[in-house]
Amino acid sequence: MIETNESEIIEVFEIKENNLLDELLRKATTCGYLTTDDLLTSFPEAEDNMAQLEEIFIQLINQGIEVYADAEEAEEERRLREQPGSEIPLPAIDPFDLSGIAADDTISLYLKEMARVPLLAPAEEIMLAKSLEKGRNAQKKLRRNGHTEEEALKLRRYIRDGNKARDHLIKANTRLVVSIAKKYMGQGVPFSDLIQEGNLGLMKAVEKFDYRRGYKFSTYATWWIRQAITRALADQGRTIRVPVHMSDRIRKLHQISRQLEQVWGRKPTPEELADNMDIDASKVRWMLRVSRHPVSLERPVGEAEDSELGNFIEDEDAPTPPDTAFHHLLQEKLEDVLSTLTPREARILRLRFGLQNGRSYTLEEVGKKFGLTRERIRQIEGQALRKLRHPRRSRQLRDYLG
Repeated sequence: MIETNESEIIEVFEIKENNLLDELLRKATTCGYLTTDDLLTSFPEAEDNMAQLEEIFIQLINQGIEVYADAEEAEEERRLREQPGSEIPLPAIDPFDLSGIAADDTISLYLKEMARVPLLAPAEEIMLAKSLEKGRNAQKKLRRNGHTEEEALKLRRYIRDGNKARDHLIKANTRLVVSIAKKYMGQGVPFSDLIQEGNLGLMKAVEKFDYRRGYKFSTYATWWIRQAITRALADQGRTIRVPVHMSDRIRKLHQISRQLEQVWGRKPTPEELADNMDIDASKVRWMLRVSRHPVSLERPVGEAEDSELGNFIEDEDAPTPPDTAFHHLLQEKLEDVLSTLTPREARILRLRFGLQNGRSYTLEEVGKKFGLTRERIRQIEGQALRKLRHPRRSRQLRDYLG
């Protein structure tokens, strides 16, 4: 038996991870970017391990590689950067254009309040991140005893400044949350909930942001916001949960389907969608199946909505009226034929073949009921069956037994 120690196992996994990262880097060199789908295809286990996914993301960012939701977002970002005076990497969608959004007054007020906080320059992001870090360090020091009153006051001031910096960094980037959330509308989760989930991702990005790595906060935050929103869509948007990376693919599938339908004037076939997405047609069919939203059987139907959908769905396991009539007539004929036997013979057959309550009794169980041996019950059963095979009796059941 070959023994493998823990360090060798870890080394094997590290080699595998480095090889996969090298493959991603080669693809990024060709395309100029990577998508979340690329990451999760290479590291499928990372979907349930956000720490690993974050580490992969950070390594790619350190190599100067951008990670986008899909190719469409990457192209949109490229067009935005080519426009003059667009230093701030926000998506090209105007976050204040509320047309097409069925928002209530609460959301409108939130958007107006959000617009009051100006966007941050990279230098301001670093300054706030430093203040936040100083506040965290001060909080750790304050937990330890032995501080003078003056030192404690100074540490508390750092903590207050750090909290203010955190709040400012969050508020200044909430419009980024809205602009990303707008892309995921109409997928089963209300717009207000998408904003809420995106804000949770933004807060996590603020806590994990390291200004020393050199990338802009908005680049880092965009990834965390998108992850929070897509995970919420996977968990809440469907009755049957679909993995996060598959949710992105399904969203892209329906987007391509709508585009082709507008061009061709008809719905594309799974094979045509597969050609456009460069995947197998069987995978497209599977994605179309899992993307269907289940309909409640209790859903009201009719003009008065006084009936439920379930009332109009046939129960395939329920017997049809002809079957019910057939079994009822067969039961009557069986009783007629059994009545020609002795009472003991008829009862033994009913017990042995489950004609009484659906349960078939063993020879031993029937023998106990009659106070007879198994062998004697077998003899009586055989005698009764021979009587039933007589043409005079069997003729009555021939039409039912085919």
